[in-house]
Amino acid sequence: MVDTTPTLFTRIINREIPAEILYEDDQCIVINDIAPQAPVHMLVIPRQPIPRLADASQADRSVLGHLMWVAGEVARQAGVDEAFRLVVNNGAGAGQTVFHLHLHVLADPSDKTIFSESTM
Repeated sequence: MVDTTPTLFTRIINREIPAEILYEDDQCIVINDIAPQAPVHMLVIPRQPIPRLADASQADRSVLGHLMWVAGEVARQAGVDEAFRLVVNNGAGAGQTVFHLHLHVLADPSDKTIFSESTM
């Protein structure tokens, strides 16, 4: 049985829950994370609810590419386009807590070294 309860992100997209929206278009919104893990921590969220990346279908390819482009655009707008990390958690075992696909854009403008490949 599929859970049809609107996710937290669907409720934000529908303006049922307030959030600081940094960017929006017809395919996605970008908000600041309410529990940031870095000085810059934005979430890129598709309007269309896709529970996990592994649940995306072939029809979702264009929105997935758009999310990547938007992540780069908001990083540029935030002034962190020279050093940021993009994270997608897929499933509870990977740390996903809201089952509505979203990309984390993480950056620390004051410390570029935390984003080296050795920390992955």
